[in-house]
Amino acid sequence: MLLANRVNNLFDEMFNDPFFSSPTWFDHSQMMKTDVQEKDGNYLIDMELPGYAKEDIQAELKDGYLTVTANHNETKDEKDEEGNYVRRERYSGSCKRSFYVGNQVKQEDIQAAFKDGILRLAVPKEITGIEEKTNYIAIE
Repeated sequence: MLLANRVNNLFDEMFNDPFFSSPTWFDHSQMMKTDVQEKDGNYLIDMELPGYAKEDIQAELKDGYLTVTANHNETKDEKDEEGNYVRRERYSGSCKRSFYVGNQVKQEDIQAAFKDGILRLAVPKEITGIEEKTNYIAIE
């Protein structure tokens, strides 16, 4: 009976952990909260990525879309005095957001910095110095 109570208490305690009870566990709207503001001819994009390291984050520019991807892997091991596992949890997750920034924006036009869990991207609102070419279609 005593062993059964300890096992039940262990599982009750484990599932009361914020990992399981947090609304972010199932609510993806809490991930990558983003603020966009216009300032000095740029769009400033601030993305909240708490718990992520700079190495976990990737920004890609392709076909006029700026895509930010964040991947995170975490392992929590708890052992007793004899080295036996009391609790062992693993978490792996990723999130992704895309923004259309236009086909004229190039990689070197975008500035990015990550500090204190916030990714800041500066994307130019308008690209100057690019001449528009007229592409004619050959008619046969």
